[in-house]
Amino acid sequence: MDPREAIAGRPMGRLQVVIVALCIALNAVDGFDVLAISFAAPGIAAEWGIDRATLGVVLSMELLGMAAGSVLIGHLADRIGRRPVILGCLLAMAAGMFLAAFADSVAMLSATRLFTGLGIGGMLSSTSAMVAEFSNDRRRSLNVVLNIAGYSAGAIVGGAIASLLLARTGHWRSVFLVGATATTLLLPLVLAWMPESVDSLIARRPRAALERLNHVLWRLRLPALERLPDAPARAGRASFLALFAAGQAGPTVLLTVAYFVQIMAFYFIQKWTPKIVVDMGFDAASAARVLVCANIGCLAGAVAVGLASQRLRLRRLVAGAMGLSFVAISAYGLVPRELPWLSAAAAMAGFFTNAGVVGLYPVLVRSFAAPLRAGGTGFVIGVGRGGSALGPVLAGAMFAGGSALLMVSATMAAGTLVAAAIVLALPRARTD
Repeated sequence: MDPREAIAGRPMGRLQVVIVALCIALNAVDGFDVLAISFAAPGIAAEWGIDRATLGVVLSMELLGMAAGSVLIGHLADRIGRRPVILGCLLAMAAGMFLAAFADSVAMLSATRLFTGLGIGGMLSSTSAMVAEFSNDRRRSLNVVLNIAGYSAGAIVGGAIASLLLARTGHWRSVFLVGATATTLLLPLVLAWMPESVDSLIARRPRAALERLNHVLWRLRLPALERLPDAPARAGRASFLALFAAGQAGPTVLLTVAYFVQIMAFYFIQKWTPKIVVDMGFDAASAARVLVCANIGCLAGAVAVGLASQRLRLRRLVAGAMGLSFVAISAYGLVPRELPWLSAAAAMAGFFTNAGVVGLYPVLVRSFAAPLRAGGTGFVIGVGRGGSALGPVLAGAMFAGGSALLMVSATMAAGTLVAAAIVLALPRARTD
């Protein structure tokens, strides 16, 4: 039997579960590393005396790096393999976080965040492909969603730690040191427990591919092969141009636009919540706790959409979450300026917005064949993350121009309706 069919059809074994769990842990570290700058933002603004417009640019720097990393490094994972790319991204993230802790200027901090973002962007597209390829058919959509939900879990745990650190020490640099340490600790676990993807080995056919494949099959407790299975029909076309070939161009463009506008709303919540709360008169530790509430909502939304995807039509489910995220974010500027109300509003906005974001990932892995999966997912995420970089900058410019919170939040939320319409327009055979 083709090992790809065996993996897809049989119950998941111990190694498969470990691989999925490791990918979730990697995305958890991603979540904290991305939001470290948000937790640190009030302290940075106070120490260096920078205004909201400048802070908005700093908040966007790792998002720009993530966009480039998703496109370039995700495509590299299709060419050289998932495992080496994941290891390289871990090293880049650890180095970037350590350097950020010792930054002494806006320029240096921006450069370190850009570098960290490269690793984070490549990690997300590579782990999405890895989880899809080591999951069976029954659990694939759920596992892909849980993998992305790891981002929110990391933000929650890391945010709680950051809140304690800020309350006790008041030093924003300690937040980056915690993230760097956690990232470094995952390196030996990946080296020991994460083999190369079976799909990737068959599609790429590197030197000694059969021996390497049989070693992975031995670890999966599957029988060895005498020859390599047939490669996917498009294995030789793992290129950017293949994403725009006949039959693939429409879904590629539509998914990219949908991700762009949905992620813009998501990162408005993630990047500006602490600064908004501090500007209302609360301290940085309280602001960090409100952002933790937003990410508790994000995690709940991700788990909810993952479980619901086992029973409901994926397109309708994801589009519905996107529509409700417009309502939740628009209402963000209407609640009383009290911590319980702000926390509840942030949690609801996080729930529906992240449900929409996370729901797009199983759509992505269904829309691209194995030879294009990491590169295609990386392209959509990378180009789409232009929205994540644009969101904080646009919000900062609107705040600096005197716009009220309600106007800013409604503007940031408007794109979610566009995303919902696009998801409903996708070909049903690919997404349901």
